[in-house]
Amino acid sequence: MDDRETLVMTPGPTALPESVREAMARPIHNPDVEPEFTELYRDLLEKLGEVYGTDDDLVVLAGEGMVGLETGVDSLIEEGDTVLCLANGIYGAGFADLVESHGGEPVVHGAEPTEGFDPEAVREAVEEHDPAVATMVHCETPTGVLNELDGVLEVLDQRDVLSVVDAVSSLGGTEVPTEHIDIGLGATQKCLSSPPGLATLSVSDAAWERVAAVEQDSFYLNLEPWRDLGLDDPPAAFPYTHSVSNCYALDASLDLLLEEGREDVFERHAEAAEHCRERGRELGLEPFSAELASPTVTAFAVEGRAEELRERVAEEGVVLATGLGEYAEDLLRVGHMGYNADIERVDRTMDALDAALE
Repeated sequence: MDDRETLVMTPGPTALPESVREAMARPIHNPDVEPEFTELYRDLLEKLGEVYGTDDDLVVLAGEGMVGLETGVDSLIEEGDTVLCLANGIYGAGFADLVESHGGEPVVHGAEPTEGFDPEAVREAVEEHDPAVATMVHCETPTGVLNELDGVLEVLDQRDVLSVVDAVSSLGGTEVPTEHIDIGLGATQKCLSSPPGLATLSVSDAAWERVAAVEQDSFYLNLEPWRDLGLDDPPAAFPYTHSVSNCYALDASLDLLLEEGREDVFERHAEAAEHCRERGRELGLEPFSAELASPTVTAFAVEGRAEELRERVAEEGVVLATGLGEYAEDLLRVGHMGYNADIERVDRTMDALDAALE
C-alpha cells in the first residue's frame, strides 16, 4: 500500500469534501431557542426541493437512512392495512419486515434481481390485493440495480395507492421520479456526500392526508409532528433537538451540488459509472445487471471471490464493499456516488482492483 490517504469507494458512506467536514466543525446553534437554526433548516428544505425536483413538502429527520424508511411506513399504515411490497432485492424485501413490525399486512410482489417491475403485473397485484400503500426501492444498492419506476408509479397513482420509495442510493446522483412519489426517502451519506446521520423525506399532499388519518404507534418515527413546525416564526417547534452539526454539513454539501448544477451532477455520475464498467470489462469483469446498472454503484460479478478481492484491494489503499445476503461472496461493489463520482478516483480504484486480480 502506498502512503496516500485510504480511498473509501463503498456505496455509502462516501468520502466527504473538505468544505463539508469544515461545516460540521462549526460552533452550534441551539435549535430550540435560537432562530438562526430555524433559518438554516428552512434553507435546507428549499435546497433539498431543488435536488429532489419537487414542490412537495420536505422533512429532514435526525437518524441514518433507515429512520426515514421506518418513518415512512409507520406514518402511513395502521393495524391490518395491506401493503404491497415490490421486491427484486434485499431492501425491497426488507420493507415487508418493516410493514409487519408496524402491524401491517405485507404482500410481496417479487421480480428477478436482474429485472425490473412489469407495470401490468403490478396492476394485477393491486387489483387482487387492494393495498393502501405500496413500497419499492429505486436503487437496490447490494446488486447495483436501478429500477425503472415510472410505469409502476403511474399504475399506483391511477388506483390511489400511496407510494413509498427508497431513493437513498439514487437521490442526488440520478433523476428520481418524484412527480408520482408520495414519500420519497433519501439519506445524507450516499450521493449527497455528507456524514451519516440524517434522513430526508419528500411528502405529498395525499401522504399528509393519510398521516393525519391513521393512528400511529410511535412519536420519533411519526411524521405528524413535522407537518407544522412554525418555520416562518422562529424559533421553530422541532419535535426533538435536531442534529445541528449534521445539518451544517448537509447544507454545505447541497451548496456544492447546486453550484455544480443538478443535470451536470447527474452527467458526472453517468460518466464515472461508464468509465468504471469499461475498466472492469478490460479486467474481465461484468456488472451484475448491465441493463439496469445504476449510475451510482457498480456490482461486479466475481464468483465466490468477493471477500478475498476486497481484502486485497484494501492492501492497495482502497476500500470496497462486497454484496449482501446470497450475493455476499459473488459481488464486489464500487460506489461511484457523490464526491466519489470522479474519473481519477475510479481509476485509482480500478488500478487497485487490477493489482488484486493479479
